[in-house]
Amino acid sequence: MSTKRIVVIGGTAAGPKAAARAKRLDETAQVTLLQKAPELSMASCGYPYYVAGEVKARDSLLATPAGVVRDPAFFAGAKGITAMVGTEVMAIDRTAKTVAWKKAATGETGVVPYDKLILATGSVAKVPPIPGRELAGVTTLASLADADRLRELAASGKGKPAVIVGGGLIGMESCEALVAAGMEVTVVEALPTILSFLDPELALIVEKHARSKGARIVTGVGIAEILGEGGAVTGVRLADGRELPAALVVMAIGVAPNTALAKAAGLALGKSGGIVVDAHMRTSDPDIYAAGDCVEVKNRLTGQPMHAPFGDLANLEGRVAGENAVLGDVATFPGTIGSGICKVFDCAAASTGLSERRAREAGFEVVTAVNASPDKPGFMGAKPVVSKLIAEAGTGRILGFACVGLGNVNRQAAEMAMAILGGLTVDDVAMADLPYAPPFSLAIDHAIATAHVLQNKMRGLMRGETSVAVKARLEAGEKPFLLDVRGPKEFEEMRLGLGETLVPLGQLRKRLGELPADRHAPVVAYCKVSMRGYEAQRVLEAAGYDNVTVMEGGLVAWPFRLEH
Repeated sequence: MSTKRIVVIGGTAAGPKAAARAKRLDETAQVTLLQKAPELSMASCGYPYYVAGEVKARDSLLATPAGVVRDPAFFAGAKGITAMVGTEVMAIDRTAKTVAWKKAATGETGVVPYDKLILATGSVAKVPPIPGRELAGVTTLASLADADRLRELAASGKGKPAVIVGGGLIGMESCEALVAAGMEVTVVEALPTILSFLDPELALIVEKHARSKGARIVTGVGIAEILGEGGAVTGVRLADGRELPAALVVMAIGVAPNTALAKAAGLALGKSGGIVVDAHMRTSDPDIYAAGDCVEVKNRLTGQPMHAPFGDLANLEGRVAGENAVLGDVATFPGTIGSGICKVFDCAAASTGLSERRAREAGFEVVTAVNASPDKPGFMGAKPVVSKLIAEAGTGRILGFACVGLGNVNRQAAEMAMAILGGLTVDDVAMADLPYAPPFSLAIDHAIATAHVLQNKMRGLMRGETSVAVKARLEAGEKPFLLDVRGPKEFEEMRLGLGETLVPLGQLRKRLGELPADRHAPVVAYCKVSMRGYEAQRVLEAAGYDNVTVMEGGLVAWPFRLEH
């Protein structure tokens, strides 16, 4: 049996994983890894923290857990893989089954044959044709070279203005990095809110937190032009005519699949622009596999193809591609539910599955609930978290979950990701048996409590509405009776300041005369997190009030200005 020749193009995440998996499963295979950049296995998700200086040593972004830098010598010795860096692939000849390459530093060229080829060419930063994009001081954060340049600019930019175009994951992480470097940062997002994977109820909480840390956030307007003098950036002009000064502009509006090689080779591309692959990560050519940011994969909830440029998925896909390249199509990648997490200053934002907006766009009829609570008992140093749970109406099947806050949101999102993957319902999660001890969670874990809220709503025991919905009603001129059922001390420390009436829950039954005489009048009840608000609703409904809603998440989930 002849030695299998496996060639992998791309050396960030999916490529090295595919190469290593192939070699582990077939020690006799000849595995060659071609990488255009000078580095291998870069921890690209760590770039913002490197820019901020939180990651001190550049090599730590390239190293194994044991601290060994993953360079060609490492791949040759530890992995048995021939890794060629600074080597750009110029063309793929599918008939001859060869790959032509060129070394940028020397101009040397060559051809390497393959039996199976794996494309892991990653993604490229989206840079729209905005006038001025070529000016010095305009950059992206898509490569280690970008990170090096941005770190240098940030280090010398203290007190200078910076504009970040895009309020997604990279944009907000870059925002934190540049604020940490002492720059005056403005994030410009064309959509109504930042972090579009979140529904507004949660995105606005993160936005409020970022503002409290000194960032300026401008939403609902795009960039029309980047301004400059003498070849260097001086500012930006927004689509509404406003001008913002800028010594640095970071383009962070997302990434697109890097498919130039695949397209030139005649491989099929999908609706998202990514390379079409089957469950085995095989392309339209049976001898070519693809993995990572360059492909489109199936959304396991909608069944539709999507571009999912995440490092964890790239590793999983690469593992499948590498295995199948040497063993035949024995491994499968089932798709993604779209899980992600980011840190924005002290606040974290995590989501899994579909947001309410995306679930409705996919044709689902949904029910939702917002919940706020500490992440663990107060005597263990609790921090607040706010979450939103989305389920399919009728069946109760969980479709999505998102969680933001100063506390541990990763645990909550991970729990719900497994619930979604397992096809669990709200009732299933409401009775989940999870590990509990005070240092780690509440006795009723936050995710379970969120399921309890939605369970109560689905059973008709609670009528709720979000803080965003309450604010919209008020702005539309409605005048519901706002009932704050907290204690007087809490009320003095913080309140809506919108004409609400304070009636502590413990006194409510005796003070019903202070509420509207009309039992059909709209009443919105709430407290700090709205557990007492729910209890107030039950009391009022028993007293004959039939138009009472609970403001879900209470004041903790109110993302607007509060009166102190």
